[in-house]
Order: sequence, then C-alpha cells, then structure tokens
Amino acid sequence: MDKLLDLLSAEVSGAFAAAGYDEKYGKVTVSNRPDLCEYQCNGAMSAVKEYKKAPLVIAEDVAGKLFGSSVFEKAEAVKPGFLNLTVRNDYLSDYLRQMASAEKYGLSTPEKQQTIVVDYGGPNVAKPLHIGHLRAAIIGESVKRIGKYLGHRMLGDIHMGDWGLQMGLIIAEMKERQMGLPTIRELEEIYPAASAKSKEDEAFKKKAMDITYELQHGNGEYLAIWKHIMEISVADLKRNYEKLNVSFEIWKGESDADPYITPMVERLKAEGFAYESQGALVVDVAEESDAKEIPPCMLLKSDGAALYTTTDLATLVQREEDYGPDWVIYVVDKRQDLHFKQVFRCAKKTGIVPESVRLTLLGFGTMNGADGKPFKTREGGVMRLESLLNDVYERMLERMKENGAEMSEEETKDTARKVALAAIKYGDLSNQASKDYVFDIDKFTSFEGNTGPYILYTIVRIKSILRKYGESGGNPEGLFVRPAESASEKALCRLLSGYNAMMENAFEEIAPHKICAYIYEAANAFNHFYHETKILSEEDEEKKKGWIALLTLMKGIFEDAIDVLGFEAPDQM
Repeated sequence: MDKLLDLLSAEVSGAFAAAGYDEKYGKVTVSNRPDLCEYQCNGAMSAVKEYKKAPLVIAEDVAGKLFGSSVFEKAEAVKPGFLNLTVRNDYLSDYLRQMASAEKYGLSTPEKQQTIVVDYGGPNVAKPLHIGHLRAAIIGESVKRIGKYLGHRMLGDIHMGDWGLQMGLIIAEMKERQMGLPTIRELEEIYPAASAKSKEDEAFKKKAMDITYELQHGNGEYLAIWKHIMEISVADLKRNYEKLNVSFEIWKGESDADPYITPMVERLKAEGFAYESQGALVVDVAEESDAKEIPPCMLLKSDGAALYTTTDLATLVQREEDYGPDWVIYVVDKRQDLHFKQVFRCAKKTGIVPESVRLTLLGFGTMNGADGKPFKTREGGVMRLESLLNDVYERMLERMKENGAEMSEEETKDTARKVALAAIKYGDLSNQASKDYVFDIDKFTSFEGNTGPYILYTIVRIKSILRKYGESGGNPEGLFVRPAESASEKALCRLLSGYNAMMENAFEEIAPHKICAYIYEAANAFNHFYHETKILSEEDEEKKKGWIALLTLMKGIFEDAIDVLGFEAPDQM
C-alpha cells in the first residue's frame, strides 16, 4: 500500500507538471507549522534557480492547478513561496479504511527479504545478568522485532562470552576447593571469589591461565566441566531473558568461533593481509580519509593468544558460512566504537564478508542513576538484572493498589508485571539509543507523561470502550472510518495515516525511539479526542460506528507498535 505522503506528493507533482514545471519539485512533507497547515511543499523555493521566477509566483501557479483537487481541501501559496496544504477529510477517511483492511495496516512487503543478524547479548556465562546487559537486550530485541515485522529474516545472536579466562578462573577455584560440579548459585559465588584472588595471587592467576589454555586445546576433564557450566548457565540465561520478553535464535558463543580462528589467520597471512608488528600479528585498516589515526587491527598477541577482534572476525566467518547475512547489526556499548571500526574494515578488506554485506554498530549510551553516574545498588555495587525487574514490579504493584485496581490478586500481579516491563522497556527505548539516560523509577512507573504505563493506560481505555460497545449489542466488525468532524478527530486520523511510513523509517534508521515518539503523540491525540467526544453516549448511530471503527484501527496499530518494542498491554489497569 502506498504511503500517504507519497500519494500527496504525486498529486502535487502532477500540479507542478500541469503548471509547466518539473514534477520533481512536488515533494510533500508534514507541516512544521501545524498552526498554519497540515502539510507543506517547499518545491517552489528550489525551482527558482531553474525557472528564474519568484518562488511565490511558482507556488501560486501550482496552487491554481490544485483547485478542485479530490485530495486537497485547500492549497495556498504563501510568502516567500511555500505551498500550504490541507487534505480533504473524505480522502483521509478513505485512506484509513484501506489501512484497516490491509495487512499490517498498509506496510509494504520488502522487494527483497534480507537475512539480518542482530548481535545483542554478550553476557559472560557463569555470571548473573546485571543491569549492564539491560540496554543491549532491550534495544536489540526491538531492532530484531521491527525487522521481522517488516518481513525480513531476523536472527538474534546472544554471542556469549564462554571461552575466556573466566572459565580458567572458575575451574582453578573449583580445584582448590576440591568440589564437584557446581550449581548455578555456587557459580555466582565462585567467579567473584576467583577473580578477586587472581588479582592478589600471581600463582593462582597463572594456574587459571594454564587451565584456560588446556581447555581451549581439548583437555577432556576441563571440557566436561565447561559443558556442565554451559548447560546450567544457558538455562539460567534463558530464564532471566524470558522475564524481559527477550529471545535469541542463535545460542552461540566465542567457543563456537574458535575452530575458525586458525584457518582464518593462516589465510590472511598467506594472502599478505596480516604481518608481524612488535611480535603481534596485525592487519592495517587505516584509510587516507581518516581524520584521526586508526591503529592496525590486531589478530594475535605476541604470545600467540587471540583477542576480541580475532573472535569477532572469526564469528563473521562462521555467520557467512552458516547464514549468509545481508546485514549484521551489533547492539553494544558505544565506547566500543574503535574496536568495531577496526573489525568492520578488516572484514571488508580481507574478504571475510563480501563488500555487499552491511556491518553496522548501533552503539548505545549508559543507563545512569539520579547522580548522573552509571546505575548502582544502594551499596554501590552492580545491580543484578533480576533485582531491578523485581524493584520496578514491586513499585508498580504498590501504585496499582494505591489506585484501587478492581481485580483479583492474581490479575493485579499479572497486570503489574506487564506494566512494569513496559515501564522499563519504554523508559529505555524512548531515548535515542546513542544517548545516556537517567533511570528514574518514579518517572518510569508514572501513569502520566511520556511513559510506558501512560501508553498502556491509553490502550486499556480504548479496549474498555470497545468492550462496552460490544456488551451493549454493538458489533465492531465491518464498520468503517467516517470523515472527521472535529479538529481533534482529524488530528488523530492524520497521525494514524502515517503509521506505515513511520515504521519503515524506524527500521531504515534502526531507531526504536521513533516508534515511541509516534505512539506517545498518537496517545495524546486520542486522549484529546476522547475528552471532548462522548463516544458511547452519541445518539447518531452512524457517527458512533465511525468512531468505533477509528478506535478499532488505533487499537490494532498500538498493539502492533508495542509488540515490536517488546511488551504488551493488559485488558485492564
């Protein structure tokens, strides 16, 4: 289905052509002065150079050709040469009717389905998830869901840290304690103890490094322990990610990339890409256009050990072999920008991935406390993700009880969980990913303002109206949107008409915050319309049916939008 702005642009482009000008100047945008008009075209300003005419003259010529248009109610040329446009109410309602009957409300199917890998986990096994994992999980899951909604093959990859020194530390500590296979709770105590010990005891650290080396070179005893640790860690990760409504299609880690490292390194040496520098093996990735120095990409340290760059490159080799992706998106801390710049350039330069494959870093900022510093527990430690979820859930449960929610205790708890998750996810996603933000539990759990609970409350209000309409004998099936009769109704209609364009743009720019901005604006528009319109008590049955059709469309759009953000709305609050 064509986007509304494309249809409006086609109408204005035709008017430019009819007036003797190039139709390329007919692009229509949403007005940046909604107090003056709904849409605008600035093409006359750009056409001045080509036609040697005043922009106002050009705009007036085009406006004349739009007189009597079936699309625009009004087309007005204003100084210095803008074209102010108001769309016809019946044209807009017809468009919404088409959206209501179209799959995914008119979202176009992509010309080519892409295979897109989203790397957004990155937890180390044998350690509990903490709030440092929150943004990657929330943003990555949303990016994956947006792509899937648009029709692409999306593969979320957890990319676990499961092959490094932490494994040697854990096994070394287990041996010192002479213990059997650990439980997940024991692991959570063992790793911090081993890590602290390695910083004070050089002999213990060397022992852990030796064990790591032997593990990575096939020691049977250590591999058996490693497999057990992996089993219980993955089960625990799945349980915790499930609470966040986050899932992965690919459960691989650094260990899975390990077999690809030696062949990859040997090829890069043989083909002249890799060379020795101060004992290390590196690949030059600097380019003439670089404003600042980009160091070589290091493949192996002087002692022959692999690095994160090595593992990330080997993982790309593996992904190319297993999935042949068109695009790989990394959702990681933006402070890793240099690392990924080196990896991406090395991968392209050496042919690890074809030139056509897109490699993108979606770097995110930090989640800070009220003091503006990275979020910590009251004791100053790193908060476990499970604890954060529980804290927000308890706060939401408290608020719902204060508001006198008329539900059973079980329904209240279930609703509190859904609203708490919306509070956390929307609180994160409503910020542009690259920006730092303050995690404010009071603000995020509020039912007012730009928050997840406010969005859900709006959806629940719509559900309530539709439910009451059905209970009174009305049938929302087969109803259609009528031309708007008030400014607030038309404002809501115009916002809904832009849904498909917004969703496509959010995908193209990998920008979940644009979906948040859209649904917040739409929620405000609906609540404005709701407060000045007596929907269910309206005596004109045809008017009421038109409004019910509009609300049915809005409910569907909202539910799809929050689903790609990774949360859902309860039936009541």
